[in-house]
Amino acid sequence: MRRELEVEVKMKALVFTGPGVVEVRDVDDARAQQGEVIVHVERAGICGSELHGIATPGFRVPPLVMGHEFVGRLDDGRRVAINPLTSCGECDLCRRGRTQLCRSRQLLGVHRAGGFAERVAVPQNAVHEIPEGLSWDRAGLVEPIANAVHAWTQASAPIDERVAVIGCGPIGLACLEVARYFGAAEVTCVDLSPERRDVALALGAHAVADTLEGEYDAIFDAVGIAATRSSSVSQLIPGGVAVWLGLAQPEAGFDAMNAVRFEKTIRGSFAYADAEFDQALSLAPDLDLSWFTTYPLESGAEIFYALMNGQSTPVKALLQP
Repeated sequence: MRRELEVEVKMKALVFTGPGVVEVRDVDDARAQQGEVIVHVERAGICGSELHGIATPGFRVPPLVMGHEFVGRLDDGRRVAINPLTSCGECDLCRRGRTQLCRSRQLLGVHRAGGFAERVAVPQNAVHEIPEGLSWDRAGLVEPIANAVHAWTQASAPIDERVAVIGCGPIGLACLEVARYFGAAEVTCVDLSPERRDVALALGAHAVADTLEGEYDAIFDAVGIAATRSSSVSQLIPGGVAVWLGLAQPEAGFDAMNAVRFEKTIRGSFAYADAEFDQALSLAPDLDLSWFTTYPLESGAEIFYALMNGQSTPVKALLQP
């Protein structure tokens, strides 16, 4: 009796193949295991953490299909956004709803294959349906918005506060939009790039600058180097809150004695709880979100290299398989 041969199915993917190198390749098709579903990817955003991550491999080990910011369709046609953070669901932190702090958390596109591909297998509980009328491009920005929603929660900022955002990349711009949505009285955005400062102004920043001056009630550092962390603390009012989202460098660089003497609070902000991801989906239709550019997946390597080499545009690149 002749055994039928299984057809080997391939798909296109942008693969991190070595330090500083990404390539579009044919890879094995995604296969769902028990408790998983297949997502047919429509948009996948390039994150700054991926640009840093492939330059100095650590958490991301090649060969790897990256991409933790993605949306797409299920086999049944439902339009979905994917929360890329997986947790055990059973530990003390998960039971408190703080899944982003689960000690055994993993991230799609870091610990396993992500969304820079035509298809990807994801846990069923990672799936969140996209509101009617929200375009694929706008839906592709939900993950950065969720980061900003969580950062705003971390700051516990009253609506009448003066807010500063350091860094006008996607996370910084999302922080600006969320702060304005929740009624911040004044938002100042800081970036070295004139083009990105102009984008912040167009989105409603009250002021922009290349360095931070003055005093603020809450400061969001979306860069994450020693200099920006130092500035985020030194420019706080006594009793103010600095929220650190950026992960560019491990060094802190701030004046701890100043923080103690003036009772300044420094809070890390990593990802988001599941409820905050849902909140970001509900906010997305009401935000501007005009700061993206969409490219075909085949152009992914070219866009990666341009951004890694310091090009300031696009502010946010979305890849479309």
